[in-house]
Amino acid sequence: MAAAIRTARPSTPGTLWSSTIGKKAVMAVTGVVMLGFLLIHMYGNLKIFFGASVFDSYAGWLRTIGEPVLHRTWYLWIQRVVLAVCAVLHAVSAYQLSRRDLRARGQGYVHRPPAGPSFATRTMRWGGVILLLFLVWHILDLTTGTVNPLGEAGHPYENIVADFRDWWSDVIYIVAMAALGLHVRHGFWSAAQTLGGNGPRSGPIFKTASWVLALVLFAGFVTVPVAVMIGAVR
Repeated sequence: MAAAIRTARPSTPGTLWSSTIGKKAVMAVTGVVMLGFLLIHMYGNLKIFFGASVFDSYAGWLRTIGEPVLHRTWYLWIQRVVLAVCAVLHAVSAYQLSRRDLRARGQGYVHRPPAGPSFATRTMRWGGVILLLFLVWHILDLTTGTVNPLGEAGHPYENIVADFRDWWSDVIYIVAMAALGLHVRHGFWSAAQTLGGNGPRSGPIFKTASWVLALVLFAGFVTVPVAVMIGAVR
C-alpha cells in the first residue's frame, strides 16, 4: 500500500500570525522591546535627583540622539513609532488570544463547569487596560502638557515637580506603576516560557528575575513622585 506523502508547507508571516504560538511569540518579543524602553526610561527619570540642570540637560540630549546623521528629534519620533507598533501588536495579540481562550473554555465537558480566569490572567487583562489609559494620560500630562497647566514647554524638571505636587496625580501614577509591576511580573515569565526559558534550571531563574524586574520598575518609577511629595525634590 502506497503511503501518502505530505509536503510540509513553508511558514509565512500570515500563518505564524494566525497560530497561537505565533501570537504568543509576538507578545513576547514586543513585550521585551517595551520592557527595555521602560528600564531606560526609569533610569532617565532618576536623574531628577541630581538637580534641574542635569535632568534638563539629559532631556535635551534625548532630542539630539543620532545627530548629525538624524535631524533633531528624529530619534524620538522613530522610537515613538516603534513603541506604538509594539504596543498595538501586543494588545491585539493579547485580545485575540483571550478570545481564543474563552472559546476553548466553552467547549469543555457539559458536566464540568468551565474554569474562570486565573488571577494572573485577570491581572494581565485589567492591568493592560489600566496601563493603556495611563499612557494616554501620561502623554497629555508630561509630553504635550495638556492636563498640566503649571508646566512650561522646555522645562522638564519644573513640569515634573509641578505635576506631582497634586496628590491625585501621585495616586494615579502610583496605581499605574503597581499595575505595571504586576503586568511585567507575569508578562516576563510568560515571555520566557514562550521563548524556551522554562527548563528545570532556567525556569526558577526567570521566575525570580520576573519578580526582581517588577519590583525594580515599581520602586524606580514611584520614587520620583514620592520624593516630590515629601519635598526631597522641589
